Amino acid sequence: MTQQYIAGELSILLARLQAVAADETAARDVAGLRREAETRPVAALTRVVVRALALDDGLCWNSLARGDEAAFTRQARVGADLREFSVCAGLLADP
Repeated sequence: MTQQYIAGELSILLARLQAVAADETAARDVAGLRREAETRPVAALTRVVVRALALDDGLCWNSLARGDEAAFTRQARVGADLREFSVCAGLLADP
């Protein structure tokens, strides 16, 4: 994969995460991660992915606590796609 492809695909996945963010603060946090993904070298993207996955995990737990199954399902799908891409792109180790 080219560096531009990795950064671009990560930005798209983060846009999906931003779209399912439950509140304005989380959406702003994801927007900041998108900017980092689009401007940082590929070597720095692992940090962005780790932060995005942690943010998604928090969103999922909050949705479960509120009993919002639909939001949880959307957030979990984005998180799974983000993790799968990150492993395939070599940004995260496969457990």
